[in-house]
Amino acid sequence: MKLYLTSIVLALTASANVTFAQIRANNAISTNITGQSVFLDASANGFTTSANNGKGIAFPRTDLTTFTFATPTTSNFNFPTAYDGMIVYNSKSGTTPATGSGVGGQTVAPGFYYFSNPTGGSANAYATSTGQWLPFSANTKENILTTETVTNRQINSAQVYGIKGTFAASGTSTSVTIPAPTGMTAMYAITIYKAGSNTVYSRELYSYDPATGAAVTGSPSMSVVYPNGTYDYVLEYLK
Repeated sequence: MKLYLTSIVLALTASANVTFAQIRANNAISTNITGQSVFLDASANGFTTSANNGKGIAFPRTDLTTFTFATPTTSNFNFPTAYDGMIVYNSKSGTTPATGSGVGGQTVAPGFYYFSNPTGGSANAYATSTGQWLPFSANTKENILTTETVTNRQINSAQVYGIKGTFAASGTSTSVTIPAPTGMTAMYAITIYKAGSNTVYSRELYSYDPATGAAVTGSPSMSVVYPNGTYDYVLEYLK
């Protein structure tokens, strides 16, 4: 009988500790989790008796050059946000894997990163291929890729996306073809570069039809025939 009573006491104690730890880490413990704005509060005194001996959180180290998300399915996936907002500390420099870690092929360095995937749940609640890893910094920069890139900008609360590519100009016509990314509804901006360089050639198109990819070079006041050749571009758009 003593064995049974001991087991029951231990089980209840363990259960209580798990419940308490969700809302406080020490001192004043509260079980009113649903009525709080945080699920973990480690701000109370009690971790140290010295004012000079502070405490912090040590994040697990993650190698984003090899990291891939667990393959989601409707039966085992518990993150309908498709990991949007997930935070890691990256321990290696390199590039992310081509598949399984967002858009793939991203350059990363040691430091804190968060997974930006605001539309992962729109078409497919379990899609992680639409997201990218963004570093924590005062001036976070996105790297525009040949796959859809989530930029740091919004217009009237609408997310701005970016993608880079190339198009050919014949030298005799104002018409060019710029394929529209999947889901694009309108062009926000375009920057056209001299092929193979970072020298801006133009920031204008006379017209652009996302449905067909047909574009006319030049400005709203005058269409322009671009010299024969290949041009690089960064297309920014809305969905």
